[in-house]
Amino acid sequence: MADSLLEVIFDVVDIAFDVSDAIDRTKQLGEPDTVEVPPDPKPLSAAAQRALAEERERKRGQSDQAASSTDQAS
Repeated sequence: MADSLLEVIFDVVDIAFDVSDAIDRTKQLGEPDTVEVPPDPKPLSAAAQRALAEERERKRGQSDQAASSTDQAS
């Protein structure tokens, strides 16, 4: 009789853990996703803006040259 009583107690505890686990999973599904938002970017100094503009212009010139050499080859 003691064995069957222990089995019942263990079954009840097992069911309680299963219910607790199901509740935890349900809570996790209901939580909204946290989105990390970066801080606002700092404005660039005038020198940095000029350097970026020069770099873009240099790259644009290189791509224009590559495109024109491709056109000449065909």
